[in-house]
Amino acid sequence: MSDRPHFRSPAFLERHIADIIGFYHPRCIDEEFGGFINQLLDDGTVFDRMTKHLVGTCRFTYNYALAHVVLGAGEYRLVAAHGLRFLREHHKREDGGYAWVLSGQEVVDGTYHCYGHAFVLLAAAGARKAGAEGATALMDDIWGLLESRFWDPDASLYVDEIAAGDWTKVDAYRGQNANMHMCEAMLAAWEASGEARYLDRAALLARRICQELAASADGLVWEHYRTDWTHDWNYNKDDPKHLFRPYGYLPGHFTEWSKLLLILNRHRPSDWLVPKAEMLFDAAMKRAHVPDTGAINYTFAPDGTILDSDQYYWVFSETFAASALLANVTGRGKYWDWYDRVWSYADQHFVDHEYGGWYRILNRDGQKYSNEKSPAAKADYHPLAACFEVLQSIKLDT
Repeated sequence: MSDRPHFRSPAFLERHIADIIGFYHPRCIDEEFGGFINQLLDDGTVFDRMTKHLVGTCRFTYNYALAHVVLGAGEYRLVAAHGLRFLREHHKREDGGYAWVLSGQEVVDGTYHCYGHAFVLLAAAGARKAGAEGATALMDDIWGLLESRFWDPDASLYVDEIAAGDWTKVDAYRGQNANMHMCEAMLAAWEASGEARYLDRAALLARRICQELAASADGLVWEHYRTDWTHDWNYNKDDPKHLFRPYGYLPGHFTEWSKLLLILNRHRPSDWLVPKAEMLFDAAMKRAHVPDTGAINYTFAPDGTILDSDQYYWVFSETFAASALLANVTGRGKYWDWYDRVWSYADQHFVDHEYGGWYRILNRDGQKYSNEKSPAAKADYHPLAACFEVLQSIKLDT
């Protein structure tokens, strides 16, 4: 008999959330400067205690909020509130924007990224679910900022990047990734508040990216766009391993969108959502999964050529979440098979069974590149949040 954990068990998922938060807690809490210590080695050793990344601050806040919701530990709610205070008091600038990177409490990169501001909303929404002090006010604040500074009503999408200063220098690049995470944050905000504006916006973003723009890419989600939201098929073509904006299709974003479409369908059913979620998931597995090893390649070109065979922790997280939600909503056993297959690989190769947490990047053979478990903005938000969403799906769909 196999001793493989029963990945579909709520007890297993709850325990895994506890294991992840247990690796970081309390060593990630910065009592001197505030916020969190983002950079940890595999064994928990701090390798940089000064760098404070906006996304890292938000992800730690969200993790602790979800851990409180699932595990009921009151101290985790207090840590989420601790994260919100650091966002308000140090990341937030006088003009209302949230700085990208701090050293201690000093700004070293004041650029305003839509991606980062999406995580501010996500953190506030998670904290509101946990009942953390200050969450509702922060949700209202960030909604207003997003509307006035990042939202493009003509495109019905968000711009990507604005230089620090007077909000006038908007970068020409447009990307789907920031809008995808904004959809995620809007769904969480709807769940936390019940305010229709959040669900309305999530539905609009999903339709724009996954239906309207995808129609020009064989139904798939392309990453990069020009200012007028036409597809930029050559963006970073000479840099396919760019850390934040790699060239090519990202199958992990296909499965992440699949998950989001199914969450949206739970709250506002529409006849296109489930079929599109299936299509994106199936396309990702067909083009990126390696049957012989269980690996999932990171990117592929429009012609199907694999560009990057590295494996990222977040791809496996989003894929097991999407497969579980698909299994529950469609009743098709193949998606539970995918769930078990992906979880088995992750459990064997990504999960650190000695110290806790997940390794970040593996090569095509499943070997890690370094002992930096949590650089800058990682925080293991993806696997923790994925476990949370699978738990929600099991509770709501059974």
